[in-house]
Amino acid sequence: MNSKNKRTLFQSLAALGLNIDLISLVRGRINQGITKNLCVPAMNCSSCPAAVATCPVGAVQNALISMRSGLSRATRNLAIMAIFSTIFVGQAVGRLPCGWFCPFGFLQDVMYKVPIRKLRTPEFLTSLRFPIFALMVFLLPVLLVDSSGNGTLWFCKWFCPAGILESWVPQFIVNPDLFSGMMDRLALKVFILILFLAWMSVSRRPFCKVLCPIGLSLGFFNKRSIFKVNVDTNRCLKCNACQRNCPANIRVYENPNSSSCFRCLGCEDVCPVSCVSHGFKLDARKNPSTGT
Repeated sequence: MNSKNKRTLFQSLAALGLNIDLISLVRGRINQGITKNLCVPAMNCSSCPAAVATCPVGAVQNALISMRSGLSRATRNLAIMAIFSTIFVGQAVGRLPCGWFCPFGFLQDVMYKVPIRKLRTPEFLTSLRFPIFALMVFLLPVLLVDSSGNGTLWFCKWFCPAGILESWVPQFIVNPDLFSGMMDRLALKVFILILFLAWMSVSRRPFCKVLCPIGLSLGFFNKRSIFKVNVDTNRCLKCNACQRNCPANIRVYENPNSSSCFRCLGCEDVCPVSCVSHGFKLDARKNPSTGT
């Protein structure tokens, strides 16, 4: 089984495992089990009725919002877990969860298979991820508050299509009465979701490249993580087969551990001389192209 088929299998199992509470899904009630105290390094909305774990982005924003009124112990502990779990996973494997574990990454891979004309995401858009990360996840939840002094989950509210798809849509289907006074907001959410789905069908992993705060956080560790992608530059033909197959458009032989790499390992499948490999510090000291 090549990396592509293995990845599809892992992504499918992860999507099911993170959203396995089908009883809550049918009832339209958000799971409140003990596993919701766990944060996972994946874009999977905590407000999805079937979700059994917490998204670290929402956990951090909730903690920032609560700073004005005093952090509750549960909110503080969840934020600490979100931060340290991201650091731990990043230091161990970098952005490997983006390529193999994230349900929303899986959805983007599926949408890209729609047989229509494909377009490349402009490179300049990828630079937006840094200001969006700082503004939506950290600054606005703290600085912009209502008359009661309460902030809001700005990233989750306005930018996250995963939350719309996994939370708003299923809850509306099961219990539309909940949205009786929010139809305008629901219409806006659906419009945003349609725009993202259309973008995903014409471009590879656009949300991951432009907007995802989890991927950005894990990407900081790609060059320093224990898990490495390696290229034997003595054998490499520089044919750019790796770049043509790369969702992030990386010349793998130049920067195999780029912060933009999702570590899907598709470059290994297409390399004609099998000079790309991966592993935990695999030949890292022998190969200067590992990015260490």
